[in-house]
Amino acid sequence: SAMLMQTLNATVISNALPTMAVALDEDPLRLNLAITMFLLASAVFLPISGWVADKFGAKRIFMIAMVLFALSSAACGFAQNLNQLVIARIFQGMAGAMMGPVGRLVLLRTTPKSELVGAMSVLTMPALLGPVIGPVVGGAIVTFFDWRWIFFMNLPIAVAGVLLVRAYVPNVKEQEVSPIDGIGILLTGLGLAGLIFGFENIGRDALPPGVVAALFLVSIAALVAYRFHAKGNPHAIIDLSIFRLVTFRASVIGGAFMRVAMGATPFLLAMLLQIGFGLSAFQAGLMTFISAAGALVMKTTAPPILRRYGFRTVLLVNAVIVGGSFMAYGLFKPSTPHWIMLAVLAIGGFFRSLQFTSLNGLAYAEIEQQQMSRASTTSSMAQQLVQSIGIGLAALLLHTLMVAQGQTQMTAATIAPAFVIIGAITFISILFFIPLPKDAGDEMNGRDRA
Repeated sequence: SAMLMQTLNATVISNALPTMAVALDEDPLRLNLAITMFLLASAVFLPISGWVADKFGAKRIFMIAMVLFALSSAACGFAQNLNQLVIARIFQGMAGAMMGPVGRLVLLRTTPKSELVGAMSVLTMPALLGPVIGPVVGGAIVTFFDWRWIFFMNLPIAVAGVLLVRAYVPNVKEQEVSPIDGIGILLTGLGLAGLIFGFENIGRDALPPGVVAALFLVSIAALVAYRFHAKGNPHAIIDLSIFRLVTFRASVIGGAFMRVAMGATPFLLAMLLQIGFGLSAFQAGLMTFISAAGALVMKTTAPPILRRYGFRTVLLVNAVIVGGSFMAYGLFKPSTPHWIMLAVLAIGGFFRSLQFTSLNGLAYAEIEQQQMSRASTTSSMAQQLVQSIGIGLAALLLHTLMVAQGQTQMTAATIAPAFVIIGAITFISILFFIPLPKDAGDEMNGRDRA
């Protein structure tokens, strides 16, 4: 239920942005701030999620987070301007930072490592219902009703979720909880906030160039300071030592180049189909939901594929397919038959899901049980960070392409090259998959026994 709320919320708002921009009298490119600030808040508050769950119990924190997510969703629905919407989205991101990692932590602590890939694959299937039904439901809401209902529909899901958590989720928590790392939280929060907010404002007129440069400098200084703070500190909020593990490094850093594209694509597709091709939000939703349907099908086939070929081979071959599919979206034209677009979107969703299932499983291949809490937090934080960078990068690319082409309004010709650039970035991940040993993660998928 928690993951359904988060993924439904993410896919619905991407498809609704052009309509919301008209209703709030804002430029569509500025509306991406509502997505970016949600991810920013999530990334900043993610570091403490594991500690809070250990301290107060996963079950209690899980229920509180779901209630707060629902209340902030209602606040988004009542927003009258962009500023109010962004503030409500920040609180929504704070609550979301507690939901995902805490739920994953329960899974990691209660599932044998040999069954973890299958368990995570099953766990994320309900979450994939969000991307499947989100574009269609959200498109129908903003086309035939009021966009505000895309936020109000989280309320009944939250009620059902809290009741299910009370009945079924075990209250997993550590017997000994390390002291809270206040300095680490401050440094990581400042570093991530400066990085994302600075990236959001590159090439814009919202802030002077000097202020944007200062944001990056403060961010880099804070993250470097955290590096020294964490060295040899057993209570550091983010355990940087786990990046020495080749599997974790490949999953988090190598996977980041894939997740940049994942963050950018829903935003770019909404702009291409609605502003570039003139489709309604409902029509665009019907087009893009097929990508999530392909991802849902892949979830049942990922474990046997990984057992047959292993993580390294799957990640290397699939990286080429996924990058190519992102670039193929840039070839869409208003005259392209819809069945061709649907086929490309379905294939892209299918193989993209395999890539992320593989990356998520590989991250914990060499992680010991006592490291699970910090590994889960670190992985989740990195994912939120690079997705927010992906959205900011997409908006920056569109702005740059408009300026380069001397245009004042977005067209399909403006948006298409952004897909090619984003797709090319994903190929960088291959450099992190090549050093993996051939048997990397075999214990996770049962391949060692086979």
